[in-house]
Amino acid sequence: MPSPSRASRTKESAIRFLWFFCAIFAVVVIFFILLFLLYDGLPLFIQEGLLNVLAGSVWNPTGTPPQYGILPMIAGTLLVMLGAMAMAVPLGIGSAVYIAELAPARVKAVAKPAIELLAGIPSVVYGFFGLIVLTDWIRVTFDVPSGESWLAGSILLGIMSLPTIISVSEDAITSVPREYREGSLAVGATRWQTISRVIVPSAISGITAAVILGMGRAIGETMAVLMVTGNAAVIPDPLWNVLSPVRTLTGTLGIEMGEVAIGSAHYHALFGVAVVLLVITLLVNLAANLILARIRERNAPGATNCTASPGRLNEKRPLLSGLDPLKPYLLIGVLSLAGLPLAGIPGYLVSALALFGLYRLKERISPRVAQKIAFSLLFAATVAVIAILAIILFDIVSKGLPALTWEFLTEPPRNLGRAGGIFPALVGTLYLVAGAIAIALPLGIGAAIYLTEYTREGRLTGTIRTGTDLLNGTPSIVFGLFGFAFLVLYLGFGVSLIAGQITLALMVLPTIIRTTEEALKNVPQSLREGSLALGATRWQTISRVVIPPAVPGIVTGAILSIGRAAGETAPILFTAVVFSQRFLPSSIFEPVMALPYHLYILATNVPGADANKYATALVLLILVVLIYSVAIWIRTHSQKTIRW
Repeated sequence: MPSPSRASRTKESAIRFLWFFCAIFAVVVIFFILLFLLYDGLPLFIQEGLLNVLAGSVWNPTGTPPQYGILPMIAGTLLVMLGAMAMAVPLGIGSAVYIAELAPARVKAVAKPAIELLAGIPSVVYGFFGLIVLTDWIRVTFDVPSGESWLAGSILLGIMSLPTIISVSEDAITSVPREYREGSLAVGATRWQTISRVIVPSAISGITAAVILGMGRAIGETMAVLMVTGNAAVIPDPLWNVLSPVRTLTGTLGIEMGEVAIGSAHYHALFGVAVVLLVITLLVNLAANLILARIRERNAPGATNCTASPGRLNEKRPLLSGLDPLKPYLLIGVLSLAGLPLAGIPGYLVSALALFGLYRLKERISPRVAQKIAFSLLFAATVAVIAILAIILFDIVSKGLPALTWEFLTEPPRNLGRAGGIFPALVGTLYLVAGAIAIALPLGIGAAIYLTEYTREGRLTGTIRTGTDLLNGTPSIVFGLFGFAFLVLYLGFGVSLIAGQITLALMVLPTIIRTTEEALKNVPQSLREGSLALGATRWQTISRVVIPPAVPGIVTGAILSIGRAAGETAPILFTAVVFSQRFLPSSIFEPVMALPYHLYILATNVPGADANKYATALVLLILVVLIYSVAIWIRTHSQKTIRW
């Protein structure tokens, strides 16, 4: 076989360097985000002291003297997140177990797309539904002046966290070796005993990672909590008063950043809040990544994985064996905490007594009866998740469809959006998405090619993947602040289309990298080896042999990124959008209208626009649902047609 020419080697080296640049870009972006946030946020901590900022109980940056205590916002963020997890964890894990282990093929074919559709609903649509429907239900049910509260935020974030928890948990449960199930059933265990004592314990690491990722989703959400929590920077009194208004870290940034004087102490204080938010979310996502990395190591070929296998069910670790008799009571004590928000200490005691009674009853009923009860609860959890989706869709479709006319789609808004249409907002959204994908797609594909084809697993690869994962877990409002500080102010782009496109591109870049990487990994190694054996260069092999069969996966990642970019509000809040504009932008350095921001302003600032609110929400929902449906169809079609 002739050796490659010098020109060929030079070309290969240049291509390799290009893909390396794409791969390292995610790490560089994380560094720049941290740099600019610290640069603008550090004056707050220097002036006030880190402890005073974190432990201060009053946030009044415009007062005399100003006060910068962010403890109420940290407490609000954590309380809303804990309430969301109290709802999402049992529903999510129950649904994941049902879909993975019990659901018939036809039910699974409906449930999985429905849950993916739940993930695709834009956060501003959730916030709109929460503001119009959920808060009104809370106000009437609990007879309070306003339903905007900690409870509303927790319910909404719980719903938004469900798809993440269900999807990751289901993957973890499905990956449990088939031998575990067969071995447990062979020794006489019922199906429920097999699930509860073998399968779930074996998948507990993945389920834990799912919960942590759900927590990260809840902590980083901006628009939904901003619209339904009341935004009062107070700590609930008593602490379990779930009907108290609260304010989160993300909500503070969303409310105040648009009206602050650039360079003022208040401006630096908000960037300090962003630093705290980013640190919290990075820690949460690092924890999830570490757990998932251990799962991958444990499931790697040749690894010994005996966790909760049938032959080891009764083994006890010496350090923990003494706690075994107490485990049910410790679990009862933890689960009873759910009663605190509803009725305080009496609610906790009632919950504890009820759970203790159920535990004692469980010991007296037969395994077959216990299985029927458990399966009924798992089915009910899945039905509840699908019912939530149906309620949201029915409310928006039934009220938005009558106002959805051709004139609404083709005319500019009039009378502050109460009349006219959404044409500039619709086209502006398409402009933002098209520009974001044009920037992110080549960078993401190039990074994935380098990680998959040009390097082995090692420290550099791990660093790049960690940077990508951290970029993926960064709250969308932090991208917005970075875009504002770097693109709008430092580079002088101003509030413009190009600033919004770059900000959205950075946000969707990790999705493209990970989906493309998985698509390339699915191409059999034998195809690469055969091509190289015939004398093809590395790049010829990649471009002509590896990439073509991976195209469906790459396209799926791109479409999912389009859907996410189309539905985001926080990243473009300070970088790209204006509320009312009769004409389309004539330059990339002009601001644009966008559907998510238009809906947010209509819902929160324009009374008397109910018809247009619902019609705007419906158009945005249809746009994103169509995008996600195409991605699901491509994935399903490629799974059926590609056979190795």
